[in-house]
Amino acid sequence: MTTNRQILLAKRPTGWVTEADFRMVESPVPVPGDGQVLIRNHYLSLDPYMRGRMDDAPSYAENVKVGDVMVGGTVGEVVASKNPKFKPGAMVGGYAGWQDYGLSDGKALSRIDTSIAPASWYLGVLGMPGVTAWIGLLDICQPRAGETVVVSAASGAVGSVVGQLARIAGCRVVGIAGGPEKCGYCVNDLGFDACVDYKADGWRKALSAAAPKGIDVNFENVGGEVLDAVLSRTNAFARIALCGLVSQYNATEAYGVKNFRFLLINRIRLQGFIVSEYLDKWPRVLQELAGHVAAGRVKYRETVADGLENAPSAFIGMLRGLNFGKQVVKLV
Repeated sequence: MTTNRQILLAKRPTGWVTEADFRMVESPVPVPGDGQVLIRNHYLSLDPYMRGRMDDAPSYAENVKVGDVMVGGTVGEVVASKNPKFKPGAMVGGYAGWQDYGLSDGKALSRIDTSIAPASWYLGVLGMPGVTAWIGLLDICQPRAGETVVVSAASGAVGSVVGQLARIAGCRVVGIAGGPEKCGYCVNDLGFDACVDYKADGWRKALSAAAPKGIDVNFENVGGEVLDAVLSRTNAFARIALCGLVSQYNATEAYGVKNFRFLLINRIRLQGFIVSEYLDKWPRVLQELAGHVAAGRVKYRETVADGLENAPSAFIGMLRGLNFGKQVVKLV
């Protein structure tokens, strides 16, 4: 291939993202300079955080500028290198964004071992989402055996790992997911004790029934009404890892937390976190996760869109909860 297809941010969305917010262009395949590596991307990761990067509001990371390539994690093959640390043919993970080829100085690249797991898994359970699950649950919330752990977006890339790690820790695990198929997957395939379908009538009562002894730990990915319902069932000294607020990312008016008082009443510790601020822990966490995957203690599922041109529609579908497990795009 002599051209590099790229998907750019065409304009900043208002409310829900549309495909018109993106634009595909073609440019020459870049040539690596001294110390650089050229990578042919095989898979692109699609994650909820990308929606925030499309806005112009203050955030924990730099937003994508209009006209720039959309940000995103990738795995691929080194096809040319002027960096002695990376030889052609090596499989690596990085952040090349929404494009077929990417240049890197090697600092943000990591080698991946496709003999352990498929390359795309390094964008999920053996990548950022897996580490996010581990840090939020085990480092921030520190669950104890016998406690009740609730995780929202339970069948997703992060939530599914959270629930399985909580089960390994000896906790009662309750998921919150959208639809009977996703809830059935959490219980029957992942070993959750219960899963509440937030799209069903009476789901708040179902949450109370699933957590009869209250909630000790909440791994929050959704926010809004889901977080409110969880707060009303918390126990004293509960811990909440605030990972995401996907229900609010496309909202034009903030929901607001109506049960905020429970943070005080139950002396809850709530902590937001950004997994990139824990880079020193990544090697140990990834090694542990790889062991769980190899032993079959942690299962994983992904939804694969085919072709870079389908990344925008797959991204919008992911934000609407149409994906099952981790959403990736196959580029090769």
